[in-house]
Amino acid sequence: MKVVTAKQMQELDRLASSQYNIPTALLMERAGERLLDAVRAHLETLAGKRIVIVAGKGNNGGDGLVLARLLRQHPCTVDTYLAVDESALNGLAKDQWQRLRQAGGRIADRAGWTIDQFRKTAAGADMVVDALLGTGLTKPVEGIYAELIGAINEAGTPVLAVDLPSGINADTGAVMGVAVTAALTVTFALPKLGLLLHPGAARAGRVVIGDIGIPQAAVEQLALTVEQITPDSIRHALTPRAPQQHKGDFGHLLVIAGSEGKMGAAAMCALGALRAGVGLVTVAAPRSQNAVIQTLVMEAMSAPLTETAGHTLAEAALPDLLQLAAGKRAVALGPGLSLHPETQSLVRALAPRLLCPLVIDADGLNAIAGHEPATVARRAPTVLTPHPGEMARLLGSTVERVEQDRPSAAREAARRYRAWVALKGAHTLLADPDGRLWINTTGNPGMATGGTGDVLTGVLGAFLAQTLPLPDAATAAIYLHGLAGDLAARQVGEMSLIAGDLLTFLPAAFRHTSAGST
Repeated sequence: MKVVTAKQMQELDRLASSQYNIPTALLMERAGERLLDAVRAHLETLAGKRIVIVAGKGNNGGDGLVLARLLRQHPCTVDTYLAVDESALNGLAKDQWQRLRQAGGRIADRAGWTIDQFRKTAAGADMVVDALLGTGLTKPVEGIYAELIGAINEAGTPVLAVDLPSGINADTGAVMGVAVTAALTVTFALPKLGLLLHPGAARAGRVVIGDIGIPQAAVEQLALTVEQITPDSIRHALTPRAPQQHKGDFGHLLVIAGSEGKMGAAAMCALGALRAGVGLVTVAAPRSQNAVIQTLVMEAMSAPLTETAGHTLAEAALPDLLQLAAGKRAVALGPGLSLHPETQSLVRALAPRLLCPLVIDADGLNAIAGHEPATVARRAPTVLTPHPGEMARLLGSTVERVEQDRPSAAREAARRYRAWVALKGAHTLLADPDGRLWINTTGNPGMATGGTGDVLTGVLGAFLAQTLPLPDAATAAIYLHGLAGDLAARQVGEMSLIAGDLLTFLPAAFRHTSAGST
């Protein structure tokens, strides 16, 4: 599903009006209808309910005023508050205010109520509809708007936000001073970028896309470069297997991972790949650790290689690794390799010489940080899977700067390293070297534990070994990895979740997505 910025949404509205003859007033009417649908679904019945609508001066407020008028046709009580005097309303919002007054709606402009009166009414309502501020917010909220946002949050009443919670930046998800915390957000036509980036995502609650009739042709005219990963967008990658197929049809993945004390990372990677349907896995690890990997992963083959005195892979292992990789469809490199200088040098020498798709994670990322030629020179696809700390090292930046603007960080790393970059976290982002961006919304805080990233590396490596193209391989791996975490959390809770639970629930994640039941 495509995702828009505030400016892009404005352009869609303009195109709908100028090229497809859909009046903006009609789009607003449809927005009000979608809001009514959401209110009815959330409250189950409108009979006897009390709904408070608080509207700002712009189109967001106009959407709320349409809802207030439509609710007049139902057996509920509606209290509508304007955050401004009637004279300050923009054209469309003022038209809707007049239509509401003509319909007999109860409405108070700014001179007719106090913040304490609003607070008391909101606290006694069944729902508050936040129609204060829309996508045009560019500066911190202040004055009566800030007071109203505070009162809404303090009321303890379920909040439905119109388009996005007031106070959230539509492009970055940042809180502009203060912001509404909603139980439900109805956003129109397409999701706004700020609804998918934290902290905006956390403030939005459940997000519903309201179809207001903007033609698909108008969307395609904008050539949008950001997408949300959804079950529908990855389901085609999970094709059923034919009865006559065998393990050779599903690829052979080489996992280059592990060192003394870190063989669990290699095992989690290999098991993740096997759970994702790869035909064969070979784990290349230091010779002294061969028995460990054979014990941990009975389904994988192993290749014991030359090691350093610290029981990590030695530079002398390079010829053997190149020979091993020659017969493989993909390579996963990095989990548990260690920061041993010789092993790090090995990674930098090996990566540009591998001729198949490559996933680099963990200590592999530390090895190439600041050494862009290791990936820029590659002819086959490369995927990097950093967490924020590893991303900071890749960019020579800080975790704080990475987290302040995750999309820019992911895009910069993809451009600099000429690789696909999956920036892990809430929510994981995938960027390609051309600046396109995918956003994933599966996953939960319980996955912030050792080993979960190793599982993702294995799943992604498995999809590449099964010859899935990018971005299909990466988006499917990211989505299913997060969904497995969500299914596991439902069973064991977020606090008790461990990486091994992802392996247990990956089959269920595949089944749910293939069946369309997520």
